Amino acid sequence: QPSRAPLSGQSAWRAVARRERTYPGAPRRLSNTPNALAPQGALRDSPTALMRASPPMRLPLLLSLAATASAFYLPGVAPREFKDGEKVEIKVNKLSSTKTQLPYDYYSLPFCKPPEISNAVENLGEVLHGSVIQNSPYEIRMGKSDFKVLCRKELRAKEVALLGQRIREDYRIHLIMDNLPAATKMIREMPDGKTITMYDRGYPLGFLGSNDRPGTAPKQPYIYNHLHFVVKFHTEPQFEGARLVGFEVEPLSVLHRYKGAFTTDMSKLNLLSVPVGPDLPAQPVLLKGETLEIVFSYDVAWEYSPIKWASRWDLYLYMGDDQIHWFSIINSLAIVLLLTGIVAMIMMRTLRRDVNRYNEQDKEDLQEESGWKLVHADVFRPPAMPILLCASLGTGVQLLAMSATSIFCAMLGFLSPANRGGLLTATILVFMLMGVPAGYFSSNTYKSMKGTEWKRATVTTALLYPSIVSAIFFLLNFFIWGQASSGAIPFTTMIALLLMWFGISVPLVFVGAFFGFKAKLPDPPTRTNEIPRQIPKQAWYMVGVFNVLMGGILPFGAIFIELFFMMTSVWLQRFYYVFGFLALVLLILVITCAEISIVLCYFQLCNEDYHWWWRSFLTSGSSGLYLFAYSIMYFFTQLEIIGFVPTLLYFTYMLVFAMLFFLITGSIGFISCYWFVWAIYGAIKVD
Repeated sequence: QPSRAPLSGQSAWRAVARRERTYPGAPRRLSNTPNALAPQGALRDSPTALMRASPPMRLPLLLSLAATASAFYLPGVAPREFKDGEKVEIKVNKLSSTKTQLPYDYYSLPFCKPPEISNAVENLGEVLHGSVIQNSPYEIRMGKSDFKVLCRKELRAKEVALLGQRIREDYRIHLIMDNLPAATKMIREMPDGKTITMYDRGYPLGFLGSNDRPGTAPKQPYIYNHLHFVVKFHTEPQFEGARLVGFEVEPLSVLHRYKGAFTTDMSKLNLLSVPVGPDLPAQPVLLKGETLEIVFSYDVAWEYSPIKWASRWDLYLYMGDDQIHWFSIINSLAIVLLLTGIVAMIMMRTLRRDVNRYNEQDKEDLQEESGWKLVHADVFRPPAMPILLCASLGTGVQLLAMSATSIFCAMLGFLSPANRGGLLTATILVFMLMGVPAGYFSSNTYKSMKGTEWKRATVTTALLYPSIVSAIFFLLNFFIWGQASSGAIPFTTMIALLLMWFGISVPLVFVGAFFGFKAKLPDPPTRTNEIPRQIPKQAWYMVGVFNVLMGGILPFGAIFIELFFMMTSVWLQRFYYVFGFLALVLLILVITCAEISIVLCYFQLCNEDYHWWWRSFLTSGSSGLYLFAYSIMYFFTQLEIIGFVPTLLYFTYMLVFAMLFFLITGSIGFISCYWFVWAIYGAIKVD
């Protein structure tokens, strides 16, 4: 290492502020003074990573408000103005990794700690996400550029091993300032030469050395122990002070050297490793004696930004692949138009011809006919396991109502990303409140099947599928606890969820069931014979299993492209906020499930097979099977999950999601066929 003259603390931060970086992709500081509240004019981009991508299409005006609703904030989420020199608090959040999917508390690693650690109040969604928001030792004043040494940590062998393991597992650190998450800036360079700024949540804990990084040993972990904060602010004459609109972090690994005794007093500490830059030796996580000494430091730079406070989330939520979303919509619309043409042909031509022919025929001529009218005396015969079918229908309706309500509210901006965990919290609450339609549809359908055990049907609707999902999550929680992860649901939260379930959802299911049983049903269009009609032998392509599997292809094909982005958001921890697209995809999914179920139900009845109840549910519901199969392919092609517990979590969560998707799509298909069967048999004359 070349010899360096020691610098005092005040000289150190001035050297950092003056220094212009010349290595590729390094940001240039635009402010050289401690007080940077005055606008600095045009700002240059500050890339820390270079990514190449295909050029995105501009979002058309039709969906711009819906798909980018992040600029809308509810009353009560008011901006905060910081005066010059006022303290700006930085909070620490969880550590997360796409390789393990297990979040950890920030202070589970040997970082610098404040004198007293205090936990922030977290909502239900944050707890379920594994967030642990706490105060930090960073001291930042509004507009004051500064360089500080945070602390010195002496790590023993166990702590060094844990730190190295977390770096190999590709963990990222998440910080929060004024409700803005820390992000690392990335620049996408387009083929036309333009660049687009994007953000990635958090910053990496460290990196593994390689031959591409001079001065590092291959596969040796190095920690980012110096943070360069770039805080962007906005000022206007309408208010005093400044509003924070950006929080960027550039991590660096620096093997700090100092002369004399160590102290965090910058006026007394003589640092040799300044100015801080990427040309300095990196800090390895390697134990060479009894302890490993790591010095943590940070510096702050302030930049004026023309972005207003209400639009500060736009860069975080920007998705540079709008053309793929539009391709997804066009692909889905093509499927819908195809099915709509088939249904229109059936309803307008074939079905009308059948109705006219059946109504004009004599009874003797009918004996020689074949078709769906011949099963009129069996088509309303109750199916096998009617309670299970009605419970599946009720839960599916509950999930569909929950999804539609949550997506609609998010599309309008009511679930702002500034409210961390708000979407998950709202989704759970809406599911509880949608117990009324679940009970109503379940009981009303069970009544139409001439069922008498209404109490058993209602209890099954309220408890069956929620119990299955709760038991699965409860067992998984033991595995997460065994990993000492903050993602483990606390016992008190479990109790709160159970109280919500039994105190809100279950009673509302009974309320809906009461009104469902009290509702008057129209008389069936036809009477049911006591002796079931024999079903003729079916062609191979009309056999139940093949017919059901074919019915799930088109509903899955209508959503699989958007499904990719949703899974990327969940498992690769990316921002997803294009709920306008998602609302359109949900609408297309509903139409697709309804139409494919009606088409296959019509073909089934024409072949004199009157067992349509379960078939109509399973036909569109089989798309859940394709969803799970797609998740297996996604695991091996897109993810780098390591370890038994993370793999178990992935496949179990996707299995549960596929089951819920099966209930939603199956319910749509059943309701459509139920209406279709009543409509066509009500249009013919039966002696």
